[in-house]
Amino acid sequence: MLNIFKHFWQVNWAENWQYRANLLMYLFYWLVSPIIYMAVWTTVARSNGSVNGMTANDFIVYYMTLLVIDQLTGNITIHIFAYKIQDGTLAGELIRPVHPMLTNTLVTNLAHKALNFLAFLPIWGVLCLLFRPDYTGTPWWGPILAVPAVILGFAIGFLLSGAITCVAFWTTRVWALHEFYYSILVLFSGQFVPLQLMPGIVQQMARYLPFQLILYFPIQLTLGRLSPTEIVTGFASALVWLVVSYLLFTWTWREGVKRFSAVGA
Repeated sequence: MLNIFKHFWQVNWAENWQYRANLLMYLFYWLVSPIIYMAVWTTVARSNGSVNGMTANDFIVYYMTLLVIDQLTGNITIHIFAYKIQDGTLAGELIRPVHPMLTNTLVTNLAHKALNFLAFLPIWGVLCLLFRPDYTGTPWWGPILAVPAVILGFAIGFLLSGAITCVAFWTTRVWALHEFYYSILVLFSGQFVPLQLMPGIVQQMARYLPFQLILYFPIQLTLGRLSPTEIVTGFASALVWLVVSYLLFTWTWREGVKRFSAVGA
């Protein structure tokens, strides 16, 4: 199995490297919104002194950390798999003795992420020079504990996105559905605004939804802003949602493949 993943990695790494312009487009697409949010909230905090106890530096370190976490937990599954269902090219992958989504598509995401991150690092360095985040209050154990949280966040996001992508077996409007899913993710993941600034009912809903596990939980964990109880609860919730996401993806995949037919099939 390791040889299979190695082969997929070599192929996808080379393929992603050939589309460097496309890679940069995805990168800037991911960067624009968080940078705008950071600039807006930093300006508001500086003019008012703070916003619900969050200073300008709190917003800067939050969004600077979000930029990193978002690069690590985001995925492009809908963009690289839905068309395979719609134009029938999935048929060639179904005859292979490996799962198309959990092998080739997964490795494509990882290869894209690796190259994206190489281009992202110098941009993040420039943003640090511009906004000057102060991380002196961040505990040393925060980034360490954030590593498994980031892995779990990516896995949950990948499986949920995969489940929605599988809706393409039933309808060609899967892109619209995924955009709706993404808008909910932005709201409840803490990308638009830190969840502690959202109305109480939104915060309560976010605690029971998986989206905050993709961004907000790893960010707060990195910055050391969670209590031991919140850390344990967060990881327990992530494990539960990982199982739920896998079961949901497995069901949509199994039922969707039954309906799949390529041209000439």
